[in-house]
Amino acid sequence: MKMKMIDGPDGAEAMTALSDGWQANGWQHHFVETNQIRLHCVTQGEGDLVILLHGFPEFWYSWRFQIPALARYFKVVVPDLRGYNDSDKPASGYNLDTLCADVQGLIDSFGYARAHIVGHDWGGAIAWHLAQTFPQSLNRLAILNAAPAQRLIQEMTSNFDQLRRSWYVIAFQVPGIPEWLIQQNLKEFVKTLFQGQAIRKGAFSTDNTEIYRRALEKPGALSAALNYYRQMFSPWQWFKDFGRPPTPITVPTLVLWGEEDPFLSQTLIRNLDQLIHAPYELKLIAHCGHWLQQEAPQTVNRELLAFLRN
Repeated sequence: MKMKMIDGPDGAEAMTALSDGWQANGWQHHFVETNQIRLHCVTQGEGDLVILLHGFPEFWYSWRFQIPALARYFKVVVPDLRGYNDSDKPASGYNLDTLCADVQGLIDSFGYARAHIVGHDWGGAIAWHLAQTFPQSLNRLAILNAAPAQRLIQEMTSNFDQLRRSWYVIAFQVPGIPEWLIQQNLKEFVKTLFQGQAIRKGAFSTDNTEIYRRALEKPGALSAALNYYRQMFSPWQWFKDFGRPPTPITVPTLVLWGEEDPFLSQTLIRNLDQLIHAPYELKLIAHCGHWLQQEAPQTVNRELLAFLRN
């Protein structure tokens, strides 16, 4: 395992220039039937398949800086995950097994047997799980500030620092009330989450946060997003994983980590080489927080291209 510290050239000026051109020519919007639901996807490029999986409370737009860069060499597919933005919002199916089946269906729908999977936050949790349960569907795995769900649960129950950082996960378990409270001031919630928690403050303009707010206020989207957390802490999930050692990762893996993440402790990435039984690199990005691909887009693009094209 290799571990590096990275302090890239990204800044407010680079972010502004990238943001001005995010609506690149050649992007296509599709609705894809997979696992008995319909997912909205943005696609661009040709070649080996790369699927980018977003986190909470985002949608495909969080990968706007990566799509054109990766599409020079790959077929890039970026879904709105189940429940988000323009994808279907069923009442159920927010457990990791079902979410992975959604992604497997995407791979099949685009005519591929395998894909490079890149995931951030909840998309990263899905990517970890997919690599553990269906390694034959992956070429390479890239993770941005996300931990395997089993490890996150373990840290929350044994590490007070991670429990403190994850207080919102506990709050989300209450049915109905979190939705009502967030909806009362959705604009401020989104602004605080992105602009307030970013380390590189130039990453999110008012226009950016307004785009996220509009996606999150679509009927059913907020409840669906919170159901990811509720499923993770369901009694069935606890029973299913209790006492089971984690399944090793057997595909080449890159982990990029904004080292000042306010939500996830770096204890989550300790000893990952014990989990990953394949070539593995961990790279810490200095002066960067949780929203890695938006706070440091040039650095992330460079690292992803070097890893996926190797």
